Amino acid sequence: MSLLHHDVRREAFAVASHFRDDFFDCLTVRKDTLFELTDAVLCADGPVTTPVDLTLTAEHRRGHGAMYEALNRGYVDVPRLRQVLGPQPEAADGRLGLAVDVTHWLRPDAPTSADRLFCHVYGRSGRSSDQFVPGWPYSFVAVLESGRTSWCQILDALRLGPADDVAEVTAAQVRRVVEDLIGMGRWQAGDRDILIVFDAGYDAPRMAYLLEGLPVEVLGRMRTDRVMRKPVPVPWISPPQGGRPPKHGKEFRFAKPDTWGQPDAATVQVTDRYGTVRATAWDRIHPRLTTRSAWIDHTSELPVIEGHVDPPGGRPPAQRPRSAPRLAGPSATGLPGESVDLRWQTFLRRFDLEHTFRMIKQTLGWTRPKLRTPEAADRWTWLIIAAHTQLRLTRPLAADLRHPWEKPAEPGRLTPARVRRGFRNLRPNLSCPARAPKPNRPGPGRPLGSKNRHPATRYDVGKTTRRPESITERDQLRGGTRLQNGTASPASRNRSSALPIHSATEAPSALIPPSSGPPEAANVHAG
Repeated sequence: MSLLHHDVRREAFAVASHFRDDFFDCLTVRKDTLFELTDAVLCADGPVTTPVDLTLTAEHRRGHGAMYEALNRGYVDVPRLRQVLGPQPEAADGRLGLAVDVTHWLRPDAPTSADRLFCHVYGRSGRSSDQFVPGWPYSFVAVLESGRTSWCQILDALRLGPADDVAEVTAAQVRRVVEDLIGMGRWQAGDRDILIVFDAGYDAPRMAYLLEGLPVEVLGRMRTDRVMRKPVPVPWISPPQGGRPPKHGKEFRFAKPDTWGQPDAATVQVTDRYGTVRATAWDRIHPRLTTRSAWIDHTSELPVIEGHVDPPGGRPPAQRPRSAPRLAGPSATGLPGESVDLRWQTFLRRFDLEHTFRMIKQTLGWTRPKLRTPEAADRWTWLIIAAHTQLRLTRPLAADLRHPWEKPAEPGRLTPARVRRGFRNLRPNLSCPARAPKPNRPGPGRPLGSKNRHPATRYDVGKTTRRPESITERDQLRGGTRLQNGTASPASRNRSSALPIHSATEAPSALIPPSSGPPEAANVHAG
């Protein structure tokens, strides 16, 4: 039984009921069925295995035909739903922290489903067992909480298509989320910049460039074999033969510590989980860009995107990943030691999103339905996001219905799965705007013995466009020649040997200590 004050409980019920009313208003077609389907996801006994089983719950008062009709032909007002996803938690220093990552809805046995890509799935016995499985990759943006927790608030989900550039589409998604937060008053002038954490599947310098103009700082990981550049020494002394000042300083090789030099900041912190952590940071480290790969369409002078780095610190050997020194970089020059510590701690919180992926897949059954169209998959995805949001809003109300072998949890420390066990007991006290079903008789269906005369269309898997590899191909593409390719190159190769980098959108920056989260699952980037 919760020990919260009665007024606090009443306020929590009011907030959850208000969200349910707003969520119902966002369902414009087949709204009653979609709303009851979301309640069935929250009230079902045990993990969701198939959507048809949800129609057998008491909360779903309609038949299985109506359920599939709602998923295939219903409509969710996604822009409006983004605005009503509830209040966002804040980090320890009062600023917002966002995590961005891609996870896959694998559909290897669905040749009639459009827009499938080859998704990079990590194997369990080393890199030699990695596979490329057809599926739908989804990019998620979530707000992180402070401290160790398995909770985060999902703000947006976007399915990546065959013709999408992952970096550009993700940058547009993050820009829309940040602009919505500013429009709702969650960020105001004078507040600290929003921290946005990316994993190794994204090029942090490019993401910082694409997010230029927003009040954000970009944190990310980089591969251990990257070669960066130091800033040009100031003052610069011109050689006797003359010439303009160089744009780049000496090399900074991640794999060669003798090229690092003396750090600009160094901290030592004793933690109860990782032991003694030593963070060293180098200021204004930047990559030397060339007109190829992601920058091949850049026509003006290539920018200098500066950042900040740190090699592995003094963590216990059992918790230190086997990789070369890893580096990360924030987006403000001259950061003090406490700011460097804040950023590597924020980067560790990114792994909370991995717990959310596991929960929505294994407990809420996000990837369980065998839906044919990607549009139906998008509707089901937003229903799962709405269900997860209701669990977060009812967290202070839920009782600890634990199994005999589980340890008791402190008030307010229940996991999402344990909050879901008691949602059926909370639902009678919440608003339920769905109307009762009208009695009806099923249609005749296909005549007995008749054959299907309209077979479904088969679709190819993979990217429909690819980036030009040379300036000549780029010029041909601009002249109207379309490049074709049947595969998708994943953006997260060598993810296990990646390093964290943090770059900024308004000012140069500094790097942070390596991440030390749990082993990463098969939720990886496809791009």
